[in-house]
Amino acid sequence: MAERMNVNPTRMMLTSLKKRLKTATRGHKLLKDKRDELMKEFLEMARENGRLRQEVEKRMEQVHKSFSVASAVMSEEVMEESLMFPKQGVILDVQNKNIMSVDVPVFSFTTTAEDPTNIFPYGFARTSGELDNAVSSLSDLFPMLLDLAAKEKETALIAAELEKTRRRVNALEYVMIPQLQLTIRYIQMKLDENERGNQTRLMKVKDMMLEQAIEEKRQKDEEAMANFVG
Repeated sequence: MAERMNVNPTRMMLTSLKKRLKTATRGHKLLKDKRDELMKEFLEMARENGRLRQEVEKRMEQVHKSFSVASAVMSEEVMEESLMFPKQGVILDVQNKNIMSVDVPVFSFTTTAEDPTNIFPYGFARTSGELDNAVSSLSDLFPMLLDLAAKEKETALIAAELEKTRRRVNALEYVMIPQLQLTIRYIQMKLDENERGNQTRLMKVKDMMLEQAIEEKRQKDEEAMANFVG
């Protein structure tokens, strides 16, 4: 339950609090709209992220099987020697895009070799076809892995912004706005009490002045009558 703010019950303070309440109410609506949009964006990202992760895991499993078969038909020394010096490399470029005031990463890459299909760092005489399939599949999978990494980071950032926005909405809805409303009612009540008190005092002063005027008139009338009789 919100507690009343400890402020002086003046008209200036009442005006200031009403302005703050108006701003808080407008901010609450904007943040609620942002929270709802972030939730929609997050759910869409989560679904896409889950679909992409399943696809990547499925293809990674196939790559792992190909490497396992290659390891079974090739000696460990030949396998290590074949993969010791990679022929192809990548240069990763990271950009940002803005989603609902959240900067999320966008990954892209270029290959270091002129021919991007030049991926086999070994000759084909001593290696098996399964190793070729494994290296080729892993190369094809790399863009998907990069896309998955970007989407998972994007989802995590959106989730963090969603939680922060949700806390702000709750703070406004359940703490600040009720506190302002309660304080405004308190000040208004105090001002009304003061107004009624002032009216009561004015009425008493008016009655006292009227009584004094009546008394002064009575005294004058008595003096006039005494002078007339004398």
